[in-house]
Amino acid sequence: MGEQKPGFADNLLAALMQFTRLPWWRLKNVPQDSFKHVVTYWSITGWLTGGVMALVAWGACMVMPQTAAVVLALASRLLLTGAFHEDGLADFFDGFGGGHDRESVLRIMKDSHIGSYGVIGLAVYFLLATTLLGSLPQHILPLALLVSDSLSKMCVSRIIGMMPYARTAEQSKVKTVYSRQTPGEIITTVLGGFLPLAVVSAFAPGLAYGWYLWLSPFVVSTLLMLYVKKRLQGYTGDCCGALFLLTELATWMTLTIIHYI
Repeated sequence: MGEQKPGFADNLLAALMQFTRLPWWRLKNVPQDSFKHVVTYWSITGWLTGGVMALVAWGACMVMPQTAAVVLALASRLLLTGAFHEDGLADFFDGFGGGHDRESVLRIMKDSHIGSYGVIGLAVYFLLATTLLGSLPQHILPLALLVSDSLSKMCVSRIIGMMPYARTAEQSKVKTVYSRQTPGEIITTVLGGFLPLAVVSAFAPGLAYGWYLWLSPFVVSTLLMLYVKKRLQGYTGDCCGALFLLTELATWMTLTIIHYI
């Protein structure tokens, strides 16, 4: 008999292992092939990371100014993920800021040292994130953190279907090239991205942004992916992490604009 393909539980556990730093490996050893499918479950891991941020923000807002609560919420995800996506964002800024062609962009992104573009990019990102989230109504903040995480990951997950991986598996940081999604996996990703929004909309029907909030991350992520495709003719893991954070930031900006006007 042939080797049995990993199932939902193995693939989900592999995604939690890759996208968080909690000791999920103690529960079970998952097949290496499961790590090729983790992007499908990326939006579901957002339930955990976005949920933790939402809980931290909600609790902290009761005892301190909202700006401080926002910083603690963002810090909680940094601890939970080991700054996995922020590392990709820094490499993305360094590579696309300092590289003049495809080869130089990939070479700079591969360098583990952070450059001036990476430092400035991270500084601007966190300043914008703190300012935008700090300006939202206090009762909206936890909901925004919960919804935007999964929603943005869902939108960026499309990148593995839009273009090939720009390196080989051996050149990848995680030594794995993600598999193209099957129709069933696409449905799993979409459900993972939309479920938090559905729950929030059901329990807070008066929120002005409602279901059309998904348009912002969809449009922004599409434009970013087209830019990456033009520059690299492919994607890397750093691109995935960077585009997620930038798409999420655009979602927070959209919410702020809605409530400001």
